[in-house]
Amino acid sequence: MASGFFALFDDIATLMDDVAAMSKSTTQQTAGLLADDLAVNAEKASGFVAARELPVLWEITKGSFLNKLIILPIAFLLSAYLPVVITPILLIGGAYLSFEGVEKIYAYFFHKKEKKHQNLEAKMSKEEILAFEKKKIKSAILVDFILSTEIVMIALGNVKDEELLMQIIVVTIVAILATVGVYGLVGLLVRMDDLGLGLIARSDDKTDFMAKMGRALVKSLPKIIRGLTVLGTIAMLLVGGGLFLHNIAYLHELLHALPSMLAELIVGLLVGVIALLLYELYKLVKGALK
Repeated sequence: MASGFFALFDDIATLMDDVAAMSKSTTQQTAGLLADDLAVNAEKASGFVAARELPVLWEITKGSFLNKLIILPIAFLLSAYLPVVITPILLIGGAYLSFEGVEKIYAYFFHKKEKKHQNLEAKMSKEEILAFEKKKIKSAILVDFILSTEIVMIALGNVKDEELLMQIIVVTIVAILATVGVYGLVGLLVRMDDLGLGLIARSDDKTDFMAKMGRALVKSLPKIIRGLTVLGTIAMLLVGGGLFLHNIAYLHELLHALPSMLAELIVGLLVGVIALLLYELYKLVKGALK
């Protein structure tokens, strides 16, 4: 009986070693998408009143965990019983991400005044602030759902030849690490200015290293957020274009001579422009029918 007990522990230890090795390999496979996920979500989680940044980020994080709870069992079932629908789902997600990226570019060039006006309105009353938060949280959770789907599918593809139990354990670990890692880093970024102010307050000499570091953190945060906003927009186009490029053989063959990132960006822009035109046409038709 004792030997059987220790044999069970040996089997568990072997399984955990395999899980750790496969989780590391799978995380490396999804590293690029996790970087895109960080850039996108940092942009989505910024722009709130300072006192509301962490509560809003917590709401987005909870939404991300809920997304994983929905995606994981569906992904395992589809992979096992209906793999043919996975590609259309990914293409729909790619179209939405491309649309989001192109819409941001369009808004930047053609709706600057409108955007500033909306930001001023959001600071005028509590109701407007809450409405602004609710809209951004909803948008962030939706984008997280699409990116999480892609991360889960890539992770699942990396262990598709393993037993079902191994697939479930490895992909679940990667999904949890994605949420904790991405939103943990986003939380640190959006509170960087508070850390800087804290360093300045604790410094006796305003010219010493701690004070200088604090001022550097405070001054650099707006630049980092602006940079992440740009990176987030590019990331959405790259991920959206990549979903089309990697799942439609014709596009892959057509653009295979180009560097992969350039090809993904081109496809993302084209898909996003088409999606934006269709959306604007829908709004025109809807307005005409009223």
